[in-house]
Amino acid sequence: MSWPPSDAELTALGERVVADSAGAVGAFRVTYGELTIGAPAHRIVEVLTWLRDHAELRFEQLIDVCGADYPQRSLRFDVVYHLLSLTRNRRIRVKVQTDEDTAVPSVVAVFPAADWFEREAFDLYGIFFSGHPDLRRLLTDYGFHGHPLRKDFPMTGYVEVRYDDELKRVVYEPVKSVEFRDWDFLSPWEGAEYAKPGEGYPYELPGDGKAEGGA
Repeated sequence: MSWPPSDAELTALGERVVADSAGAVGAFRVTYGELTIGAPAHRIVEVLTWLRDHAELRFEQLIDVCGADYPQRSLRFDVVYHLLSLTRNRRIRVKVQTDEDTAVPSVVAVFPAADWFEREAFDLYGIFFSGHPDLRRLLTDYGFHGHPLRKDFPMTGYVEVRYDDELKRVVYEPVKSVEFRDWDFLSPWEGAEYAKPGEGYPYELPGDGKAEGGA
């Protein structure tokens, strides 16, 4: 296979994967020069083991496991696995779907590197992985409420954290108010290229005068 592979080569590979998978891979598509295959969630261990061990495929390295949220679907989550074949110089993406309550089998036994990837997907999306050796939050705090990469998670979060000087510890409180700000990313210490001091167009920032005065 050439590099980067052509769409025709990826299509031929996708057709072979579907034909040889004994029904474990149901469909594939080639978009933006990448091959994506779909599999039922309950067969993901079988699929990844087969992709790793097949003599003509040899996808022996797991690059990433991540989630994607589509709340309008009954199976709202995609779990996405990115694999690399160092032997064949190929990449492939595997997708399965699940909902908020149905666990996806852990693939840690197939690719030990999936351990923290699955914990991250659980933490940020609330996707469960059955058989995972230690399914705990990874990036958020132990007292964190919700899953911040879900589309319905509020931008403010549910709780705010502060240090209580009387209690001498960090406390969690429900979000009471949000201060919305209009941020201006132009620094008055440097001055805007298109706004010369004294002209006021389109506006003049405090301190812009130093740009020409050398202060």
